[in-house]
Amino acid sequence: MFERTSLFPGFATEGPALILEQGATTFVDVGWRARMSEHGDIILTRTAPVERKAIGTHADPILLEVFNNRFMGVAEEMGLALQTTASSVNIKERLDFSCAVFDTSGGLVANAPHIPVHLGSMSDSVREIIRQRGDTIRAGDIYMLNAPHAGGTHLPDITVIAPVILDGETKPAFFTAARGHHADIGGATPGSMPPDSHTIEDEGVLIENFLLVQDGRLLESETRALFASAQHPARDIDRNIADLKAQIAACVRGAGELKRLVAHYGAEGVAAYMNHVQDNAEEQIKRAIAKLEPCAFEAPMDNGATVRVAITPDRDRRTVRVDFSGTSPQSETNFNAPLAITRAATLYVFRTLLDDHIPLNEGCLKPIEIVVPEGCLLNPRRGAAVVAGNVETSQIVVDALYGALGVLAASQGTMNNLTFGDDRRQYYETICGGAGAGASFDGASAVQTHMTNSRMTDPEVLETRFPVLVEQFAMRRGSGGAGIHRGGDGTIRRVRFREPMNAAILSNRRDTRPFGLRGGSGGAAGANRVERSDGGIEVLSATAQAELAPGDVFVIETPGGGGYGKQ
Repeated sequence: MFERTSLFPGFATEGPALILEQGATTFVDVGWRARMSEHGDIILTRTAPVERKAIGTHADPILLEVFNNRFMGVAEEMGLALQTTASSVNIKERLDFSCAVFDTSGGLVANAPHIPVHLGSMSDSVREIIRQRGDTIRAGDIYMLNAPHAGGTHLPDITVIAPVILDGETKPAFFTAARGHHADIGGATPGSMPPDSHTIEDEGVLIENFLLVQDGRLLESETRALFASAQHPARDIDRNIADLKAQIAACVRGAGELKRLVAHYGAEGVAAYMNHVQDNAEEQIKRAIAKLEPCAFEAPMDNGATVRVAITPDRDRRTVRVDFSGTSPQSETNFNAPLAITRAATLYVFRTLLDDHIPLNEGCLKPIEIVVPEGCLLNPRRGAAVVAGNVETSQIVVDALYGALGVLAASQGTMNNLTFGDDRRQYYETICGGAGAGASFDGASAVQTHMTNSRMTDPEVLETRFPVLVEQFAMRRGSGGAGIHRGGDGTIRRVRFREPMNAAILSNRRDTRPFGLRGGSGGAAGANRVERSDGGIEVLSATAQAELAPGDVFVIETPGGGGYGKQ
């Protein structure tokens, strides 16, 4: 141990050693040498080679935290690359995308804090590519899909998946994936969110296991042909191609970052810590399960369907059964949620029960048995319409789970999906509302809740790119439910159209209200309407479309969150 003020140029010492000074301590580890330069600087030099073989043998707690953040950092770098290279408002401005890193089997390792409904379902998409492509996967190949039965959420969400094959290897060591919501992928209405679709064909171009890049070359002509081939083809294929190029750039960026990790820690070490971070997440979830009691809940929807869930913990095995038996049957509407969405919602809720800052990953689901009967609203058969299942039913699943656990009143329970456009321009946005209150806090007002995490487009950008004016975007005061802790308030959004366009709203909780807990009051239901330029008012249901003329205003009032506790 040395006081820095007593040292002189030319001083040197081998580690282990401490050099103390006012406001700082320098630690010289074993295998390092400290020397003071002629200018009074402390120079550290490694004197022993790095012992790489020790990395990954056992889960070192310090390295575990390092890798938690390094893996999340890779996903964040991917997201930055995607945002900065995309051209669409939906991805570049609204940030409606997600990026993540997966292990060799397709298990989710880490993600950036993007869209929860994307992240919990992407593993199924990666595994579908592994299952179908198998030994044919080669370096330089990149794939895409959006199929709901293969880990997709709804058709506008296209997932680009890149295998990471290390030098000298032939099989993927890891995978990177970027899922982005495309402003239009075809379908019966501009924006690909038709409120009245009944089959998957009504909703746009279905993509299964498509080779997007081969040997490092984008298969652009083949991709354009795919987007033009459906019953309702994509309306702006140039925009689709531009966003796909951005997603490819994100995946390539992630692959490069993973290879840098391998160069520093070794392939075995990185692979081992991919397992360690998942094992750590599994252990954390098991600790949370130990505090649970058996519980059940049901949450109604505007279309008459009901989501039912029963949660049964097994403390001896430290596992939990999440059973959605009793949920309404598959619907003729588009509120069917693919199984991957139910999985994503469950993963999200149980991850939020943890206090520790760990990546949302596959380990969180290992102690959870999810039971969803085939043919019900949360596990529809192939070919069902699903566009609202991703954005609307997912929110109800989350509210039902929180209601059963008794920790959070209902949030707005909808994403308030507004789309508008014509053959040349298409736009999509989700609109924020009130969050539910909990036992020790009020619900937040005017926020995107739970399964969505996108932001609103800046009015200047929206009004520059589209012939509309954002006439009002304000807090809907008093719409949050009363209680010891109040629910958050919803919002009012008024969009005036300057040119004729088709507009559609896909929403929920216009007839039903977000529920309160422990005696708290429910939040106010939402409302949709069109105010015509001649003074007429057209009240719209939760799912509706309308032809907007110049001067017409589309008005959306979003629900408030439920209150907690009786006053």
